[in-house]
Amino acid sequence: MTKLKVYQYAKCGTCRKAVKWLEAKGHELELIPIFDTPPSKDELTELIQKSGLEVKKFFNTSGEVYKEQQLKNKLPGMSEEEQIALLASNGRLIKRPIVTDGETVTVGFKEDTYEQEWNNA
Repeated sequence: MTKLKVYQYAKCGTCRKAVKWLEAKGHELELIPIFDTPPSKDELTELIQKSGLEVKKFFNTSGEVYKEQQLKNKLPGMSEEEQIALLASNGRLIKRPIVTDGETVTVGFKEDTYEQEWNNA
């Protein structure tokens, strides 16, 4: 089993479910508190590229900070680089958990996605 990096928030129910699922499959996890040490701009750029997802998929759209900053209206007018810089500036804006083995990246927790990506990793 490869060691997985998990950017997460310990009090987040979704993160706890994901960690429990990964541990049950025998993965060794490096848990990174996303609010205290969010991924840097460079790390985020790499995670986004490897995930194959759009930058907007990395935003925690149900979070308070996202709503307070009215990002739903602002993001379409921002460049990808500006969006990544914004994500790197505040871990609360990032959808969690982010799980990576250095090649594969998943965002959030959907059991069928985990089954596909992390069952045999």
